[in-house]
Amino acid sequence: LLSSGFWAASAGERRGRSGAEREEPAAPAAPPGLTPLSVPAGAVRALLSGSAEPPARCVCYGLGRFSGCPAARAQLAFLLLLLEELGVSTGAAGDDRGGRPRGPHRRFSHRLSPQVPPGRCSLFDPAFSAREAAALGQLGLRLLPENEEGKHAVEGSATLFYMVHCGKALYNNLLWRNWSAGALARMVIIGNSFRGIEERLLSRILERDYSYIAKVLKGTEEVALPAHPRYLDTFNDTSVHWFPPQKLKELSPEVWDFREEPTYQDCEDLEIIRREERAGERSPATES
Repeated sequence: LLSSGFWAASAGERRGRSGAEREEPAAPAAPPGLTPLSVPAGAVRALLSGSAEPPARCVCYGLGRFSGCPAARAQLAFLLLLLEELGVSTGAAGDDRGGRPRGPHRRFSHRLSPQVPPGRCSLFDPAFSAREAAALGQLGLRLLPENEEGKHAVEGSATLFYMVHCGKALYNNLLWRNWSAGALARMVIIGNSFRGIEERLLSRILERDYSYIAKVLKGTEEVALPAHPRYLDTFNDTSVHWFPPQKLKELSPEVWDFREEPTYQDCEDLEIIRREERAGERSPATES
């Protein structure tokens, strides 16, 4: 991600890896494999400047079996770089007496914030093995204890949801659980492009099965991650989404009146694992 220039283009970086401010050229050169137009987009910088408040915690869904899948490993690496950029501590153990982290995770845990205590990044994927769960723990991340089906409330804390290539119902459930202007304004979602979902689905299907995505479209700002030939299957159709309070205020009052929990009874291709589908199966702690 670093050597290919994909992260630099995604972050819209103006800083070197040492943290020193660089003088930004008027027309930056494109990293290898990227067009010049994709460089200034800086989806991560847009996140920092566009959201109402910077995220104080992170929730990751659907990362996948990163022990055997290169795409999932790249997505995990992007998450760690993203947490570093946002100043969100991954909570990796082992600070020396000077307050500097020791050990192999030093680069991912050196930007500690008093507003973000360790372990504020939580993950869930029903496919995680015990070894993968342990590896995530070594990185200072924590696992959510159960399948929420995406129904995670922000509860007053600005939250980044990292959901690359997740099912549409997961995004829809997340929006339903936080269906108020105040809660949505505290959310940032990195995942499948909402614009792309709108373009690919018939409007009647979108409004019937994924009504919360349909209703929030006019209140959404979206910036796509750059295209890169090495990561076409890893981050394709991935965007950063946030919900500016002013745009949410412009939505009609009727948009907020309907708050029925989605059931997907008529949905023929539901792309998430339901909570009951995991009943009786072993947890990651018992799998290898």
